[in-house]
Amino acid sequence: MYTAESISKILKGELLQQSGHPEIEHILLDSRKLLVPETSVFIPLVSERRNAHQYIDELYRKGVSNFIVSEPVSLGLFPKANFILVKNTLQALHALVAWHRQQFSIPVVGITGSNGKTIVKEWLYQLLEKDYNIVRSPKSYNSQTGVPLSVWNMRPENNLAIFEAGISQPGEMVNLEKVIRPTIGIFTNIGEAHSEGFLNLRQKVNEKLILFMKSDVLIYCKDYLTLNECVNNFHNLVGKREVDNDLQLLTWSRKTDADLRIIGVDKNNNHTRIDALYRQEPVYIRIPFVDEGSIENAIHCWALMLYLGKPHEEIRERMEHLGNIAMRLEMKQGINNCSIINDSYNSDIGSLAIALDFLSQQRQHPSRTVILSDILQSGKSDASLYEEVAGMLEQKGVQKVIGIGKNISREKALFRNLKSHFYANTEEFLAQVDTSEFQNESILVKGARVFQFERIGKLLEKKAHQTILEINLSAIAHNVKVYQGLLRAGTKLMAMVKAFAYGSGSYEIASLLQFHGVDYLAVAYADEGVELRRAGITLPIMVMNPEPSTFEAILQWNLEPELYSLHILEQFEEVVRYANKTAYPVHIKLDTGMHRLGFVPEDLPVLVQRLQQDGLFRVQSIFSHLAASEDAAMDDFSQRQFELFGKMSATLQQQLGYAVIRHIANSAAIHRLPDFQLDMVRLGIGMYGVDSNGAFQEKLRNVSTLKTTVAQLKHIPAGDTVGYGGKWKAGKPSVTATVRIGYADGYTRRLGNGRGSMLVRGKLAPVIGAVAMDMLMLDVSHIPDVAEGDEVIVFGEDLRVQDVAAWADTIPYEILTGISQRVKRVYFQE
Repeated sequence: MYTAESISKILKGELLQQSGHPEIEHILLDSRKLLVPETSVFIPLVSERRNAHQYIDELYRKGVSNFIVSEPVSLGLFPKANFILVKNTLQALHALVAWHRQQFSIPVVGITGSNGKTIVKEWLYQLLEKDYNIVRSPKSYNSQTGVPLSVWNMRPENNLAIFEAGISQPGEMVNLEKVIRPTIGIFTNIGEAHSEGFLNLRQKVNEKLILFMKSDVLIYCKDYLTLNECVNNFHNLVGKREVDNDLQLLTWSRKTDADLRIIGVDKNNNHTRIDALYRQEPVYIRIPFVDEGSIENAIHCWALMLYLGKPHEEIRERMEHLGNIAMRLEMKQGINNCSIINDSYNSDIGSLAIALDFLSQQRQHPSRTVILSDILQSGKSDASLYEEVAGMLEQKGVQKVIGIGKNISREKALFRNLKSHFYANTEEFLAQVDTSEFQNESILVKGARVFQFERIGKLLEKKAHQTILEINLSAIAHNVKVYQGLLRAGTKLMAMVKAFAYGSGSYEIASLLQFHGVDYLAVAYADEGVELRRAGITLPIMVMNPEPSTFEAILQWNLEPELYSLHILEQFEEVVRYANKTAYPVHIKLDTGMHRLGFVPEDLPVLVQRLQQDGLFRVQSIFSHLAASEDAAMDDFSQRQFELFGKMSATLQQQLGYAVIRHIANSAAIHRLPDFQLDMVRLGIGMYGVDSNGAFQEKLRNVSTLKTTVAQLKHIPAGDTVGYGGKWKAGKPSVTATVRIGYADGYTRRLGNGRGSMLVRGKLAPVIGAVAMDMLMLDVSHIPDVAEGDEVIVFGEDLRVQDVAAWADTIPYEILTGISQRVKRVYFQE
């Protein structure tokens, strides 16, 4: 049991104030993720942009009484709290969890590499859960904060641990090695992913190998030449340590001699048989996957099973039943105006906390429901486990819980503060449920794999068009952080969610941005702002194109209009005066050369007079719009715009007599023209992963993936035509694929007759014939094994929206915002 007193001794910190001896069970790093106040210790981390010490007061009021801090605190404000003072809170986090790790002598598997870490970890859990009580990283918690949060979950009842570790720059793995201290190591592979912080591939490998400094064995593939060379050098280095703890290498290869020598890979009917020699003995496995990534991941798991001495027949039987891994939380439209969050492949306390955080971000519905299975392998008694679960649900504002399983049903009395229903198994729920009872709510479907909750997800999801736009919320959060990292101290961030958030969906994106602490939102029209307010968005919202017909709605929903002319100012003035409002927040748009909307210099004297009279308005910001910030050839023009804006805004601010936020920098200017940042910047297309600068583009992640499916295949003879107007003619016998997307979905007719292409089985297939309203055709003659129902990528990670835009002689904005509302949006968080 940990207390503030014992932790202060572990950290050699100063116990500034002690009030009682509450047991500490949970580490809290993010104030928004509070679940169990009474048993949590808050460790406020400090970065260049954010100092989490500012949230101590809020958490104290919510019941947290234990804090590890690195700054002075006014102790008198927190009489019932324990405070431990340390030099650096991140280092304290690592030191505390490293000490916790050393209390256990069980096997610990540490996994690193460029790809496959999470899949290998989850497959090992599937393969070994019958033999061990396993603690593992929830989802892909592999960062400087994710790793300690994972290792902190080690408990006396566990007899095997599996953790993954990822790094983005040199010097990070030495911290994670002390926290994980793996006895068994797996290096999955090496590639260019996340290489920006390293000089070269060799430095990246050597940094990752630090994880295995004290390991007993390292499992890896010899076929990665740089990895193999680095491992052998590393082995010679660590071989100099004490003789009784030599590092053993367990290798596998498809090309050369190895402990596990792969001699055959046969793919057939969605299964793969892998034959090998293990220390000269013939062995084989079959897995229900055929892609190369899954084959490699499975071999890593196989090697570990062999190292653990598992019988070959047992290994084969378990490998045969490997299941898909849900790498992400998905949110889809549900029946009866519901939103369905599908996490139906695992159920443990760690992943439940992550899923509840995601659920709590959703404010578009008045109520929240959780459908939850038994939680397996918790190590706690059912009573204490489900008492904690009930507390977590209440803390996150869940109103209704549906429990499925014998264990959770047995403890139903613990959920007395929630509306609750319980079923013995999934079949009983499906047989008895009345789907009409789910109305206008956010529903989290969270179950262990054996409960087959994917059937519940299919029941509750709205049946829709097979063309889907996937929105990666984790990628948006990443991109926002990239731009935030470029901002000067004190510079605010306004996020553009106009035009249905560039086609991505308004309230879903706004909820994410609100959660991640942006300062302002901007929409094009008042009805977009009203939709956000109805969905529970409380951030200030600027309306960029206010129309007189919407002025009353603007006042009703506390929206802040952009005023760009004396005429629009006079019209809004009348409505504000009639509503008996004063100091109403507005934003003043200046025209500095774009010549679209905005006040010009000669307007300023009258503008100031109108703004000051009667105290009707309070100017929140003054801003302008750069016409060509992305174009280096136009930098002189951008500079003239900036200088004119500086003069005009200074005149206004001086006359108004109070401080006003000034902003002119858009996405491109944030990184290209940093002197333009001023008090606030406006982040638009860059947030969605698009930038015209190739080098900067590499720092962003793809957000949107538009995909559809093959409806039908046709074999046509040479000379036949395809599509309306017969403008495409087969020059030879061809195979065509009709896919479920057309111009009514937003795929422009300009991309027909060979101008556009889509990805089928990883290869480009040209669009042939005219694009129809609901369908179009692709030439897939050169792509083997295409089948009806195959996935087709319209744009995404491997086919950039910029390329699609170039084929259509347009810009990415038009492609993204043109995606029809009939295309189903699926939101997911990795």
